[in-house]
Amino acid sequence: MREAERAVTSHLVGLIGSGIQRSLTPLMHESEAARLQLDYEYRLIDLAERGEGIGELGRILSDAEREGFTAVNVTHPAKQAVLEHLDELSDQARALRAVNLVRFEAGRRIGANTDITGFRTAVLQGLPDARRDEVVQVGAGGAGAATAFALLSLGTRRLGIADIDPGRARGLAALLAPVFPEAHIDAVERDGLAGRLSAADGALNTTPIGMADHPGLSFDPSLVPADGWIGDVVYFPIRTELLERAEATGHRTLDGGWMAVGQAWDSLRLITGLEPDLHRMRDDFLGYLAEGLTAGDRPAHVGGGG
Repeated sequence: MREAERAVTSHLVGLIGSGIQRSLTPLMHESEAARLQLDYEYRLIDLAERGEGIGELGRILSDAEREGFTAVNVTHPAKQAVLEHLDELSDQARALRAVNLVRFEAGRRIGANTDITGFRTAVLQGLPDARRDEVVQVGAGGAGAATAFALLSLGTRRLGIADIDPGRARGLAALLAPVFPEAHIDAVERDGLAGRLSAADGALNTTPIGMADHPGLSFDPSLVPADGWIGDVVYFPIRTELLERAEATGHRTLDGGWMAVGQAWDSLRLITGLEPDLHRMRDDFLGYLAEGLTAGDRPAHVGGGG
């Protein structure tokens, strides 16, 4: 009986990605799992530190299965490359062609995308009553694909996507158009960005601009109507220059921490079958930021390789 109970309450989980020592996801998982009375270990599988690339994903997943992992989260640069190694995909992961959670169940590898659900949670928690009929998003990379999908699933009817690479913006718009045929999704050229922002209910930055090592603004928040909202996916720092300027001009804001917490919360829910406390995880997250803690700060036996 004790072994049967342990099979339910014990979880070995990992994060596969490159340069992931600063991630806060392992800390959120382990802290909340402890409150749920689970035996839960979350390991970093850092491709950069191991000298490996996405060509090793198949072996890494096989190793994880053999070692008894319940699941692995997946981040840059493996979210698309992992697809070929999976047996089953959620509808959202299939539509977006990106996975950030792989569960190992009865010999099958099941992929999901909690970046999408994470940003849905972010919007519903941080901007529950905000208008989002017309939104402009700057950035069409991996984070931008997930946030665009989430916005459209929440009812955005006109979504403009701008990117430093116009082709990437057009590609994302083309990917999403068949999934949301009732919406108007288009790529916004740089010279048309100001006009689109001036008519938007809200605008979102999904580029790295605003991070501590990438200072600056991806767009001018003052161009958005004063009753609109401004969002960011960056959370190092949690108050980016974009959000500070937006708040100074009276805009409502959505920080990048909500998406990070939302994806961790949904991943933990799918992995364990339990209901984590979203707001408790948000408080944990903000505490880690305030203390400067990261996954890489944990003892080696906790955060070591898998």
